[in-house]
Amino acid sequence: MSLNLEQYVSEFSAHNINGEHLLQLDGSKLKALGMTSSQDRALVKKKLKEMKASLEKARKAQEKMEKQREKLRKKEQEQLQRKPKKPDKSPSDTTEGTNEQ
Repeated sequence: MSLNLEQYVSEFSAHNINGEHLLQLDGSKLKALGMTSSQDRALVKKKLKEMKASLEKARKAQEKMEKQREKLRKKEQEQLQRKPKKPDKSPSDTTEGTNEQ
């Protein structure tokens, strides 16, 4: 509809074309859905190409974030393993013991 192609909405709906299906359409499939205008098909294919590129960019950014999180998690684990374990006594525990004696 944002492309002013409202005339195809009913046909797309009748064939249950959702976002996922839309990304898989090519020129011949668009023509089979009743999109007879080559200009309309070219416009839709151009927008689909842009959408696919945008999705790929977002997917790569997500993968990069996940890798950074994993790297940080590993680094934190390594730091925890390197720290020597200290006794659980707090300074107040030792002073209480001397006061009682």
